[in-house]
Amino acid sequence: MITPVLLCGGGGSRLWPMSRTAFPKQLLPLVSDKTLLQETALRVGDQSRFKQPIVICNVEHRFLVAEQLRHLDIVPQHLILEPAGRNTAPAVATACLAHGPDDDDLLLILPADHVIENEEAFLKAVFKAEKIARQGKIITFGINPTQPETGYGYIQKGTLIEYGIYCVQKFQEKPTLELAKELVSSGEYSWNSGIFLCKAKVMLEELKRLQPDLLKQTETAFNAAEKDLDFLRLDPVAFEKIQEASIDYAIMEHTPHAAVIPVDMGWSDVGSWKALWDISVKDNADNVLIGDVVIQDVSGSYIRSDQKLVSVIGLDDLIVIVHDDAVLIAKKSESQRVKEVVHQLKNNNRVELDMHSRIYRPWGYYQSVDAGERFQVKRLMLHPGAKTSTQMHHHRAEHWVVVNGTAKVTRDDEILMLHENESVYLPIGCTHSVENPGKIPLHLIEVQAGSYLGEDDIVRIDDLYGRC
Repeated sequence: MITPVLLCGGGGSRLWPMSRTAFPKQLLPLVSDKTLLQETALRVGDQSRFKQPIVICNVEHRFLVAEQLRHLDIVPQHLILEPAGRNTAPAVATACLAHGPDDDDLLLILPADHVIENEEAFLKAVFKAEKIARQGKIITFGINPTQPETGYGYIQKGTLIEYGIYCVQKFQEKPTLELAKELVSSGEYSWNSGIFLCKAKVMLEELKRLQPDLLKQTETAFNAAEKDLDFLRLDPVAFEKIQEASIDYAIMEHTPHAAVIPVDMGWSDVGSWKALWDISVKDNADNVLIGDVVIQDVSGSYIRSDQKLVSVIGLDDLIVIVHDDAVLIAKKSESQRVKEVVHQLKNNNRVELDMHSRIYRPWGYYQSVDAGERFQVKRLMLHPGAKTSTQMHHHRAEHWVVVNGTAKVTRDDEILMLHENESVYLPIGCTHSVENPGKIPLHLIEVQAGSYLGEDDIVRIDDLYGRC
């Protein structure tokens, strides 16, 4: 059996404004009605060949990740929470420790934010590489390059192990355009996909030999991990001490066990809006149009709007993204420079870098509708069976109006059952919560009024999700 390891960290900042710190690209439905995480999980969903996955994500994304997997009826072996980003080497080390070195199962390490269009070719390559991985090789999956690309690392093929699988001769960091042209024309290089197949035992041995400090620090964080609901929280104090390193830099560039299987599987790391344009279905003018979009004399463009009508006239080779509270317009060839905008937003402490107007919680979400001096209006949605924390506020009162569904409201010592078009007033200082006892989502309108309306004016008294 093969155990998939889904690496679900990373911020995906180059796909801003859709991808944000609190809701990164792996959790977004960018190429289908499923998110990139869900597509990755389904890709290895054949239970005759694959075990349930080990999933590693940032602690801030835990409820989103769990909810998306729950929608697919996938129950991870482990859902491990990193308190901070430390790149892929500590994440891989953690997965190997969680799996254990004594099991002969292979680990298939998969970034959860990639697109693979030809899943049949991908799985065929995985099963072809099984035998060599069981012999102690760490197999990486090279992508047959379709053009000179400066945004990817490259892998040079070495000695043939068996048909289609080679020892790795050399890893090449992201090249200049001129060098990329030479690498592609040589026929000896593949793009580095960041996908690996290996035994946990072999990876742990190489970590111990090549990165002993990193492994020791990761072991400390893992051994001190705490169980929290369905999650395993790595110890934050120990984890903060781990050095940041990619698995390529830490292991693959130095190990004698590296092997590569080149494969043509329609792969993309979706590293820019142009990359998303590259893999999307286009109209006769090479446009990708998503949402409420009207165009005249436009070609070669990616135009996407989630809500508002967008009209573009007489322009070519553009990226236009209208999402929530932000708009991005760029030349398609300049789409990698989104990271410069992200850097500027970070320096200016702009909330649009981190948050959408819709904020997800374990019980559902809330979304700001309007705000002004001493008031704020929000939409709330609670999943069936979900409940907010029991809480109180020092500086604001709230009014809840049920739009649809049934609300079980606790207000101090009262329990109220509210139905569509009914409302309740929650004065300053009262203890309150709302629960959805029904089988359909509950939608509320919340009107806040008071001298201070910040989220830090929440005193949690009790919570199903351990957030007190």
